[in-house]
Amino acid sequence: MAHVRLFRHYIHLPFVILGLIDFLVLVFSFLLAVFFRYFGDAGFFLDNLAFLLPSAVVFAAVNLLVMISIGVHQARLEEGMSGMMLRTILALIVGVPVAGFTYLLASEWLWYLGSSGVLTAASVFGFFMLGIVRSVFFAIAGKDAFKRKVLVLGSGFRANQLLEDLKTPFNRKGFSLSGFVPLPGEQREVPEEHLIYPATTLQQYIHKHPVSEIVVAVDDRRKGLPMEDLLECKMEGVKIVDGATFYERESRKVALEMISHGWLVFSDGFSVSSVFGIGKRSLDILAATALLIAGLPFMILTAIAIKIEDGLKSPVFYSQERVGLNGQVFKVHKFRSMVTDAERNGAVWASKNDARVTRVGEFIRKVRIDELPQIFNVLNGTMAFVGPRPERPVFVQQLSEKIPFYSERHRVKPGVTGWAQLCFAYADNEEDTREKLRYDLYYIKNQSLLLDLLIIIQTVEVVLFKKGSR
Repeated sequence: MAHVRLFRHYIHLPFVILGLIDFLVLVFSFLLAVFFRYFGDAGFFLDNLAFLLPSAVVFAAVNLLVMISIGVHQARLEEGMSGMMLRTILALIVGVPVAGFTYLLASEWLWYLGSSGVLTAASVFGFFMLGIVRSVFFAIAGKDAFKRKVLVLGSGFRANQLLEDLKTPFNRKGFSLSGFVPLPGEQREVPEEHLIYPATTLQQYIHKHPVSEIVVAVDDRRKGLPMEDLLECKMEGVKIVDGATFYERESRKVALEMISHGWLVFSDGFSVSSVFGIGKRSLDILAATALLIAGLPFMILTAIAIKIEDGLKSPVFYSQERVGLNGQVFKVHKFRSMVTDAERNGAVWASKNDARVTRVGEFIRKVRIDELPQIFNVLNGTMAFVGPRPERPVFVQQLSEKIPFYSERHRVKPGVTGWAQLCFAYADNEEDTREKLRYDLYYIKNQSLLLDLLIIIQTVEVVLFKKGSR
């Protein structure tokens, strides 16, 4: 099994294993630093191991949390081992003062976190040991040790979409495709080199060529499926999964072209309990308050910079109508990043190198400071901290007519940050908006407090590495 599902969110199993390994390595590196600084005698050290473990566990947990927040593990897919280790250095540097602050909060039982020498030495040990352990891990995992063999039933439009959309290393990290089995009378779109023609039944084929999963991705099931054959395969222990569900699990987004209203009705998810609502609102208030406290100095400096650039009479903020929960229109607040008459000719999409953006505006957009006033939208309840980004009524009307299921994103409150912001760059046209909707629907379908927390933590990466800002 290559995925773990926690609170309806799919997490790739090798990353879970790697996270646990990193945690143990960091615990060991901290104990090693304490041993050399304070002990030096193995017997005496082992006798006091239970006394040392709380500090080691907190050190490892703090650093692992920082690593997750700046996307250390995901960086391996896009930036290679060097990019992953560069981010690890940054995480370990940030982790020293954070772990030190943790000591101040609980100094009675985290004795060894009080020494900056121990924290620094543990971080150095940790960096080198993480590099060694990860190299060994990826040497093993890179040989498909964690990948499932998947056979796709179908060769038409849906099957070809799976082939095209899931061909990148990022999307195909959990499985390897054995091939596509065409159905009689099906219009084939999958290239011939990927097709498999079993001489006998599917059950007999998988005996000779074992697979762990069969994905049903046919365009028209009314033309008939080999149900008895599929049932025999299932009884053999092979998992049978719908193409749209498989796509969602592997790509962390919903395939708009593969779903219908019936799929939305009968698939799991899209359920929200009152307990979740209370928990989400509490998390919104907590996160917004923390961000307000941390961001207040930057907000003051931004207001001053806007006044200096555009004059004392120029407005610092601007408000704009956006569509929120259940299609209700509300006012969203931002720092003004464009010239005052930016939309004298009507609403238009923001674009790269937009001439309407001021010099101060260009900077605050890159580091997302322009979004900080939306904290007040979260506090007054018109927005959540995590959710789909709110869009303007004029664009919502246009997009709802062109993109299927677009209006479903208004089933939840819009957010300051969201799953689509983490997974996809800035949307400035219809096709990009369609792609972001795939991620928004995944969030709405699988929303939970765990997913909200993961998004909040990983938003730090978006800010630090300027992903998606425009």
